[in-house]
Amino acid sequence: MNKDSENEYIAALTDLHAGLNHKGPGDSDFSYNILQNLSTLPLKPRIADLGCGSGASALLLAQHYQSTVMAVDSSSVFIEELKARAEQVGLEHLIIPIHGDMAKLDWSVGSLDLLWSEGAAYNLGFEQSLKIWRPLLTNSSIAVISEMSWFTDNLPEPAIAYWQNAYPTMGTETENINRANRSGFRVLSTHRLPSQIWWVNYYEPLCQRIQQIEITPITQLVIRETQEEMGLFKQFSDSYGYTFYVLQAA
Repeated sequence: MNKDSENEYIAALTDLHAGLNHKGPGDSDFSYNILQNLSTLPLKPRIADLGCGSGASALLLAQHYQSTVMAVDSSSVFIEELKARAEQVGLEHLIIPIHGDMAKLDWSVGSLDLLWSEGAAYNLGFEQSLKIWRPLLTNSSIAVISEMSWFTDNLPEPAIAYWQNAYPTMGTETENINRANRSGFRVLSTHRLPSQIWWVNYYEPLCQRIQQIEITPITQLVIRETQEEMGLFKQFSDSYGYTFYVLQAA
């Protein structure tokens, strides 16, 4: 895929997800249960949400801590959605929307107490993202990152074939724990996102959105790949999904 085609693909993918509360599998109650147990954080932690989408997590974090959240995403469309949503719920004074590259943050060393990232680390690769982000944290800081993970070593062939193409560095939970340890973290806990959440909060709204968008050759490609992903997950959700890794910088 050349650069122009790649840009068209990204634009079509962005359009498909426009207006969706969750740009990937996630759930505010599930995330809230995790952050409630992050007891080592300061009263007013310095927070960043990387790959924030339209702000489901950023708004949750801002509301819970009543502290400023730097919310970063590469999509200007999603950042504009975040701004509008923050205003709607009266949290615009706590949200700093940043249209930028989460791999190239010019922030000071040790500038964060809490780094949050849901469903975005795969863009860099899990271990690579941890190594890039580790300098932003102090030795007591926490990172909560959700990552596509294999749940078993006995992997079904269709799932292997699909993910070897879509995300070849996808690892088991054990492999990802080892990657975190190598990258300057210790793993405090792991939490698997229930498969039902994928459907209720992400796939079902996505199916409705597919019925609404204008069909072009590039959107047909995006829709076909999305439907393939959904069909695969319906068959093999016991074998893989998102795991939330709660990490402490070591």
